[in-house]
Amino acid sequence: MSNSIIPTEVHTLLEFRQRDRLGFAIVNTALREFKQKAAFSWHLSVLICCDDLVEDRLPSAEEQEVLYEFEDKLASSMTADGNALFLARVTHDALREIIWRVHEPDAPNSVLKEILASKNYPREFDYRIENDPEWRKTEWYLTNAAKD
Repeated sequence: MSNSIIPTEVHTLLEFRQRDRLGFAIVNTALREFKQKAAFSWHLSVLICCDDLVEDRLPSAEEQEVLYEFEDKLASSMTADGNALFLARVTHDALREIIWRVHEPDAPNSVLKEILASKNYPREFDYRIENDPEWRKTEWYLTNAAKD
């Protein structure tokens, strides 16, 4: 996939409450106006269980460091060769979810299966990759993130 069509990420913080718990999302709002959506028709969600929690079942500072290190490892694999676009990082109720829009699902699927099989991860996680050509699964994030 050509990097020339990939927009520069613009991160917008979204604070929300769900089931009486505080949550945060970092949303790549550059994808609102992205014209090549059809090329990234797959929705990849990686859900990570957080261990060390503070108020509102949010991860502690130490836990955040563990999560960021793992997320960086995942991101470098997912976005290799421009195959995926970062959509959001959501933290809520002892969970961290990282979401990408994917061009070709086989590579990320293989990488994640390999990580799970090798047990080479700091926290339990699961993932789901679904075809979403209309980008319906992005609507909540791109609509609710505060306008730049």
